[in-house]
Amino acid sequence: MRPVIQRNLLGALLLSLLPIMASANEVLSPEQLLQRIRSDRASEVTAMQAREKAFISESAERAQMLSKAKAALSQQQAEAARLKAEFDLQETQLAEQEKLLNQRVGHLGELFGVVRQSAGDVAGQWQDSLLNAQFPERLERLNNLAKSRTLPAAQDLEAYWMLLLEDLTASGQVARVKLPVVAADGTRSEKQVLRVGAFSAFDDDAFLRFDADTQNLLTPARQPSGQALVSDYLQSKEALGVLPIDPTRGTLLAQLQRQPTPWDRLQQGGLVGWVIVALGVVGLLLALWRMAVLGRAGRGVSAQMRDLSAPRDDNPLGRVIGVLGAKPQLSDLETLELKLDEAIMLETPPLEKGQGLLKLLSAVAPLLGLLGTVTGMIVTFQAITQGGGGDSRLMADGISQALVTTVLGLLVAIPLLFLHTLLASRSKNLIQLLEQQSAGLIALHLSGAPRRE
Repeated sequence: MRPVIQRNLLGALLLSLLPIMASANEVLSPEQLLQRIRSDRASEVTAMQAREKAFISESAERAQMLSKAKAALSQQQAEAARLKAEFDLQETQLAEQEKLLNQRVGHLGELFGVVRQSAGDVAGQWQDSLLNAQFPERLERLNNLAKSRTLPAAQDLEAYWMLLLEDLTASGQVARVKLPVVAADGTRSEKQVLRVGAFSAFDDDAFLRFDADTQNLLTPARQPSGQALVSDYLQSKEALGVLPIDPTRGTLLAQLQRQPTPWDRLQQGGLVGWVIVALGVVGLLLALWRMAVLGRAGRGVSAQMRDLSAPRDDNPLGRVIGVLGAKPQLSDLETLELKLDEAIMLETPPLEKGQGLLKLLSAVAPLLGLLGTVTGMIVTFQAITQGGGGDSRLMADGISQALVTTVLGLLVAIPLLFLHTLLASRSKNLIQLLEQQSAGLIALHLSGAPRRE
């Protein structure tokens, strides 16, 4: 094999020397050319031998590295086999220990299930408790115990028991503590809060309501009566005192905030409701005006009756008496009666003025209430058609309009009807008095006797 390699190398050397020989400027003799070729060949052989030795050396090193890698592989395979055997052994031991643990747990697992269920139930009951404002961390502790998937330690059971005792103790205390309070305008501040068990809470000037969603004490916009009792209790030094409490633990106070005001009720009536209110105001003003007019006329008639000999023009009776004149002509009795009837008829319309309009308003008001009822029901049916009947809040607007307009119509019609009756009675009494006095005047002049008052 080595002579073949040498011949190949010699041929390659000759080929590489041909360009040099062709481009050389000097002309060499055959002996010089042979000598040069021999010299170059010797240097090439030397280089080839050096490369061969290096290759053989590197081959030995690589063989040694390969043997080391195989040895390391064998060692790792042996370690892997050992670890796998150890893993299988430990897995078997773990399964045996889990089986032993399940056997030893026994009734403790059932006990833990009861504890978790009890903690969840208590957390649900305490969700809207007023005491959460003073002890905000207790719900988190209860939820952690209810959601735990490991057996509780003795410390956990003792802490749960202490939570129940703390709630029981705080529910029977009247304490004054400093807690954050959210005002009606949204501002948050620390205030001295008087807590009455788990039922009610007060600050210096307002009832407080506990909001379960935000877990904060809120100052309701609408305050019930009884704040004076709180002030008296805070200023009193007596051992016993009277305090208002909410037995529903805030439900009544929350319902008070949702109760609509009279202004809200008027707005629920819609356009028809405002029309009814406007008619009621007009009817009331008209009735007051007519009452004043009839009252003034009645006082004038009463004053005139005390002095029939001097009729005045500031009252209906004086104007009727003035028709007769100072010396009436008794010969023409029919003409005298006609003059008196005409005078009474002239006085009747001013006395009955406005009564027809007042009666009309008292009759129209309930009709407008009925109109509002019909339009409100139409709105309700539209809400049912669009959103279905499952959500009552969608129908609330229409039902509110229907009921409010009906109530407004009745509230306007009933007082106006009474006022109309009262005005009609007063005007009728005055007209009857005018007729009675005119008949008495005629009888007086015919008889010539003095008239009795």
